[in-house]
Amino acid sequence: MFSSELLPVNIAGEWRLGGGDAYESLYPATAEPIARLNAVSLADVNEAIERAHHAFLTSGWAQKLPHERAAVLHRVAYLIRENSETLAQKQRLDNGKPINETRALVASAAGTFQFFAAALETLEESITPSRGPFVTMSVHEPMGVVAAITPWNSPIASEAQKLAPALAAGNAVVVKPAEVTPLMALELARICEEAGVPKGIVSVLPGKGSVIGDAITKHPLVKRVSFTGGTTTGKHIAHIAADKMMPVSLELGGKSATMVLEDADLDHAVSGVLYGIFSSSGESCIAGSRLFVARSIYDEFVTRLAEGANALRVGDPASEQTQMGPLITAKHRESIERYVSLGVSEGAHIRTGGVRPHGNGFDKGYFYTPTILEGLTNSARTTQEEIFGPVLVAMPFDNEEELIAQANDSIYALAAGVWSRDFKRAWRIGRAVQAGTVWVNTYKQFSVSTPFGGWRDSGLGREKGREGIFQYMEQKSMYWGTNEQPMPWAGVTHRAWSN
Repeated sequence: MFSSELLPVNIAGEWRLGGGDAYESLYPATAEPIARLNAVSLADVNEAIERAHHAFLTSGWAQKLPHERAAVLHRVAYLIRENSETLAQKQRLDNGKPINETRALVASAAGTFQFFAAALETLEESITPSRGPFVTMSVHEPMGVVAAITPWNSPIASEAQKLAPALAAGNAVVVKPAEVTPLMALELARICEEAGVPKGIVSVLPGKGSVIGDAITKHPLVKRVSFTGGTTTGKHIAHIAADKMMPVSLELGGKSATMVLEDADLDHAVSGVLYGIFSSSGESCIAGSRLFVARSIYDEFVTRLAEGANALRVGDPASEQTQMGPLITAKHRESIERYVSLGVSEGAHIRTGGVRPHGNGFDKGYFYTPTILEGLTNSARTTQEEIFGPVLVAMPFDNEEELIAQANDSIYALAAGVWSRDFKRAWRIGRAVQAGTVWVNTYKQFSVSTPFGGWRDSGLGREKGREGIFQYMEQKSMYWGTNEQPMPWAGVTHRAWSN
């Protein structure tokens, strides 16, 4: 599984060792190394961006007709599918997700490239209503060099979500993967190269976000940054972007509310709430980590939920039976443990979980049990702050007005879930809840055709959807004169001169 040879990185199409320090990528299930590579240096960053700019100007990628770029993106989707099992296994090693989940992520990445290829080929510019002797048009042009800074929790899906529309728009793309999960971005770069993306158009620059990500964001040739990650880092990027007058897309943190009404189908709701918080080991920005249950069914529902959490199969990500794998690093597990301790100090009762499992291969990896906390208010730090792990805070509510107020009482507004058989009531609550995505009688389902993003501290801008391509383009208005005579002012001036 492990080779001591250093992996090369992709610097504007050149596969070579990075100029920074060497480090190991570890398998979270065993804490064993799976790869060694050098981070890139600041000199590598400058070279990659400058060469990407040159490739943008000279490779012809930006000038290709939409259907020509679309053909390459279709080829990327095909190659992802052709290598799907290899990619899924590498994704499993990269961040410890269960194999069934990584297979779904690889399929999602292929679907993302396919969607944006189709969207690109059918994308229409607009002729706007004429207001004079001219035809007016709205067109879009690629920006140049854009940056994609991606997280460690779902690498290949997140990278495809940024890379596909940016390439569709005709840009050169510099990808900065999370330091601890560099492998999938490198694999995508190889696939793009094989599919026919010109040399220099894609770079992959692993390293610390505070160093490499910062340098990429500040570079004057970078015209847009799309970032998925923590809110603090996202705000830092936004400050840099403001100084550069550069647009950004920021998909940041979440503390999403899941609401179970007294008329909900409890079988569906229990299953959906469990999936919403404990899939991906809770390491998801959209995790349904704040649970509000109608008081009349609270005890029954939480009892069933705790039984379901205890029955989840936590274990080896390579097993197709595993539902929840390890956390990403030892440091991250320690952070989650501190939050659980904080919750107890704030008055929480641990209904289930709250410990590291032992034996059966658990001791080496970064495992943690599915955890449900009760007894906290919505104002507690444990309830309000993003934990980014398998920790659910359950609370009862008494009426709809109180429910909506508490659901909206958060600095985050990324997602929410409503469980109810009453369509009208679910619609009313769904519209009143402040969030970028609201699921009704389901949770954590996605479509690349539907825009995604958050409000408030959960981010800026939207990804996905047909409009996602335009996020990586500059809009331009064009006027075509149709008048038969010279412009009146010019004609008058000419006659005055001739006298």
